Amino acid sequence: MEKEKEFFQCFVAETRNHTIIGFASYYFTYFSWSGKGLFLDDLYVTESYRKQGIGVKLLNAVIDLGKKEQCKQLRWQVSGWNKNAIGFYKKIGAVIDDTEINCDFSL
Repeated sequence: MEKEKEFFQCFVAETRNHTIIGFASYYFTYFSWSGKGLFLDDLYVTESYRKQGIGVKLLNAVIDLGKKEQCKQLRWQVSGWNKNAIGFYKKIGAVIDDTEINCDFSL
């Protein structure tokens, strides 16, 4: 991540002694159907710190940035097996779209 830090930005959550316990990495993008947007690449909270509102705070930081920067949409992916994350995202009002299929091509 340090080597390619110009491609993304990140919010971090840390303890009082500055140990990182969570992060939300994102980048600005453009969606052809809606315009300027943000893509949330990863939202992670260390397991022992989950269910304490840290994930919500990190996600809200990205949402607030998107609004401030006049983005039209925030998009991210979640694995179908990650039921805890799906429940978390639904709880905050995200729409889970199961019609899109990811396409990856290794370079």
